[in-house]
Amino acid sequence: MVTVGLVRLLVTGGAGFIGSHVTTALLAAGHHVGVLDVGHPAAHRRPLPSTVDGAEVQRADVRDATAVEAALNGVDAVVHQAAMVGMGVDLDDLPEYVGCNDLGTAVLLSAMARAGVGRLVLASSMVVYGEGAYACDAHGAVSPAPRTEADLAAGRFEPGCPQCGAPLVPGLVDEHARLEPRSVYAATKLAQEHLAAVWARQTGAAAVALRYHNVYGPGMPRDTPYSGVAAIFRSALAAGRAPRVFEDGGQRRDFVHVRDVAAANVAALDATATKGFRAYNVASGRPTTVGAMATALADAMGGPPPTVTGEYRAGDVRHVVASPRRAADELGFRAGVPLGEGIAEFVHAPLRA
Repeated sequence: MVTVGLVRLLVTGGAGFIGSHVTTALLAAGHHVGVLDVGHPAAHRRPLPSTVDGAEVQRADVRDATAVEAALNGVDAVVHQAAMVGMGVDLDDLPEYVGCNDLGTAVLLSAMARAGVGRLVLASSMVVYGEGAYACDAHGAVSPAPRTEADLAAGRFEPGCPQCGAPLVPGLVDEHARLEPRSVYAATKLAQEHLAAVWARQTGAAAVALRYHNVYGPGMPRDTPYSGVAAIFRSALAAGRAPRVFEDGGQRRDFVHVRDVAAANVAALDATATKGFRAYNVASGRPTTVGAMATALADAMGGPPPTVTGEYRAGDVRHVVASPRRAADELGFRAGVPLGEGIAEFVHAPLRA
């Protein structure tokens, strides 16, 4: 793997949960880092800090072309973490998701093209896949249809074969898989990828999309509609309540520690990518169920065991577990924090107010 020496980086959203860890890792790798962050209330309930590990924070919206152009002065590459995340509250969130994620990315890419900044690392998400990979004994690899309200209400959570209705065997989803977003957030993340690919093709630049799986770790936002499930469970346990697990708890996910996600960003910058667009799963390669994650947190905190509620949310998918092979082969990235070790740290780590 050939590496490149970058003089100055801009990290958008660099004061947020993942962004602050990315900023710290980039600084530790010897890069000069500036941060642009608007302090969106979905991610920040307190004023932004003036610095992140010594990197200056400029408070500005990525949709503000003037501020973005100023922040790009002298920059060699951008690590684009700024986005609204999570399932949100309802469709009233749709304009803000599209504005922050897609319009913001468009403004940033346009400014990068004018400034001649030719390298981008984009924080994408596993949600672009929709459901993960499945196989039917009779029909081989299949893509199940979105689960229906009637099936979910009846407790039929596992998707069936779209051809014969038989039970499916979930497998590993790789970067060649069909992209089929099934929530507002997922649709905006896929749009970000498409915009980055067009920008790279038209400018001759390089864009890397890192499809994060379920990220957890120190500094997660507390229990909000935009929090990750690990923080929601931990917040409940800290208040003496049992974590509430939706469906039957059998949903399979890949929980990846935020320090590993930060390391993936460093690897993506250091790797000399060919011009154009390339996507990578950022995952541990060690999947677990949501119910098992809740149980592990409850055991570690000495709290009440999880309550499996049978509740469900429109837009949730059943299983999505990644193959980490491409990132290992091409970026040299392998997640290094085992889930047990990460949970043992996470139960005592500070969360964001």
